[in-house]
Amino acid sequence: MERNFETVMVEQCAPVLAGIKPANLFRHETRDKAGLARTVARWNAQLNGRGLRLRILKECPQGHWYLLYLYRPARLGAILAGEEIGRFLAREGYHLPALPDSPDGCRALLNQLARRLAHGDAFPHEIGIFLGYPLSDVVGFIENQGRNFTCCGCWKSYGDPDAAQRYFDQLKKCTTIYLRLFHSGTSILRLAVAA
Repeated sequence: MERNFETVMVEQCAPVLAGIKPANLFRHETRDKAGLARTVARWNAQLNGRGLRLRILKECPQGHWYLLYLYRPARLGAILAGEEIGRFLAREGYHLPALPDSPDGCRALLNQLARRLAHGDAFPHEIGIFLGYPLSDVVGFIENQGRNFTCCGCWKSYGDPDAAQRYFDQLKKCTTIYLRLFHSGTSILRLAVAA
């Protein structure tokens, strides 16, 4: 089957659609920026009622590709409102909004992440927080420069390898099932669990 926008969104974001994970990224190539904006708006009109939001997080005009971010604002807001997460993001140079778990607070932090993606020379590893990775894994990755991990799956884990592997297996199983359903004709809207 063709790897169009929707196929890649299901392939990369099935656990987000299922409500297992708060957010994920996927890359889309197109020369039609206005068409992509219409696609994002159309999907937001359909998915917002299910507690999901889609946004363009990074644009690479030279390569005609975009990094898209599908997320559950309520789940992401709860993560961003955590005290330890707030301290970590502040140490990384983020300006914390008064209410990080509000829609405006969440959007403000995502805007800061988007600016870092657009203008930074290095990839901002704190993005793991915005993808729902455990803080210990994000800090472990930064401190160990990607080495010395205990388990590697969707990301590098620095904690209990058995627990991490079980979670990675759950994410993989979800993706396999969602892709099978999608290729069998189940719509993305039906796959998107309301939260």
